[in-house]
Amino acid sequence: MKIGTVLAPESLGPTITAGEILVEIMATSVGVGFQEPISLIGPFPSGAPAIFIDQVAKLGSAAGIISAVGDDDFGRLNIARLERDGADVSAIEISADFPTGTAFVRYRPDGARDFVFNIAKSAAGAVSATKAASDLMARAGHVHVMGSAFTIPGIASVLMEAVTVVKSRGGTVSFDPNLRKELVSGEGDARRLLDDMLAVTDLLLPSGDELTVAAAIDGEENAIAKLLSMGVSEIVLKRGPQGSSFFSRNHRVDCPGFVVDEVDPTGAGDCFGATFVTCRRQGREPIDALRYANAAGARTVTKQGPMEGASSFPEPRPIHCNQSIRGLI
Repeated sequence: MKIGTVLAPESLGPTITAGEILVEIMATSVGVGFQEPISLIGPFPSGAPAIFIDQVAKLGSAAGIISAVGDDDFGRLNIARLERDGADVSAIEISADFPTGTAFVRYRPDGARDFVFNIAKSAAGAVSATKAASDLMARAGHVHVMGSAFTIPGIASVLMEAVTVVKSRGGTVSFDPNLRKELVSGEGDARRLLDDMLAVTDLLLPSGDELTVAAAIDGEENAIAKLLSMGVSEIVLKRGPQGSSFFSRNHRVDCPGFVVDEVDPTGAGDCFGATFVTCRRQGREPIDALRYANAAGARTVTKQGPMEGASSFPEPRPIHCNQSIRGLI
């Protein structure tokens, strides 16, 4: 049975987002923290919204981002990558007052990561609704929202404005909550902001306990049922190496993951989400969208650097989900 998509078709306008652009610099050795001189590799273009929109563009779809970078080499590196891959960079401000955001990353022996960020006091912390941003909103057909962006001053209001403008012209919204339970418990501002976003969300893309945090109820089945009853039309649960699942009011589709050798997991969820959104906006069925998205996420982890594994359609081809993607790239 065919399952029609709720997402606005690409003919309505590009997929857009707003949020941080930064560079990622990684330790080449496993260890704990950055309290000693160590070798580093980078800079790599990064920032979850930037990774997402770069992947949409690499798939050949119209895509743009509202953000800001410094007037420095890190900023130029990011703009050049996004532009090369086909993204609209017209709404990226170049700040003369703040540097481009940075993230230093080191892996611990157990696979966990230590980060040193400069985002809030970088150009990314000064993102605003410029005329170029408003022009991009006015042309857009779909907005993708990252929950992590709400922790950055100013970006929440830009995202909510984009959602209002795009919804008013018949567009749609996808939401990757990307928030810890501790940040949205109780009745605080974070919880209200999450609930406001869920009220306008067409497609929800949680992973792990983000599903139950968003629903404020325990249990996968209970959380899915509650969120669908609240008005979310489609839910895609990211299960990492185990694959992913699609839920709507009358349908469930499961797709197992691919077998790959992991090098760097950063950006896998963003590339997965970008691929699923793009496939659904193109009218592809959920099972095909899941296959492409699983393959795109799996390919990402085989490359070092958040955007280095972003795929075009010939690369994450929809083979059987339980096969390895070795040999596809």
